[in-house]
Amino acid sequence: MKSRWETVLKDYVEAIVVALILALIIRTFLVQAFKIPSGSMEDTLLVGDHLLVTKFAYDIKIPFLDKSILRTGDPKHGEVIVFEYPQNRDQDYIKRVIGVPGDTVELRNNVVYRNGQKVDESYLKLDPTPGDKADYGPITVPPDSFFVMGDNRDHSLDSRYWGFVPRSYIRGKALLIYFSWEGPTDIRWRRMGSLIR
Repeated sequence: MKSRWETVLKDYVEAIVVALILALIIRTFLVQAFKIPSGSMEDTLLVGDHLLVTKFAYDIKIPFLDKSILRTGDPKHGEVIVFEYPQNRDQDYIKRVIGVPGDTVELRNNVVYRNGQKVDESYLKLDPTPGDKADYGPITVPPDSFFVMGDNRDHSLDSRYWGFVPRSYIRGKALLIYFSWEGPTDIRWRRMGSLIR
């Protein structure tokens, strides 16, 4: 017969194992946490924002192999996505989708034109003096690829510099800010729980 401490220990071990399995399933298939390290998406996302990203928005992938087994949707204009940086897939980037496959994208004095139509970008943050890529294109987005840019347009290393994001590099769609701080004692309470648009 087991002693009381052995029974308690067994219950704790089982609870921990179940919690770890559930956490692995949630992280693999449902949501993953990401932290914003730079100001390229200001003012939509600030340095110190912590996000939840839905991993099933576009695909369900085989764990650890990163192979899609089911396509659940496609990124749409204006959505904020997390993806593997095409020049170093060990790094995650976050940007806004500007062009989808087949779109022709052009910038004229930092104004985006998609398929010849001016794009309303209410989220846009610009410097008084435009950056070196204020004029760009026109360029057509190839199949299974996306053209992305940061909201802080003059301070964003994006598709204008390194090209398109292959669909297979996309990790998910940014959903909400679950935590935000500027430092250990300066928590941005108002940002917590904000949906990312």
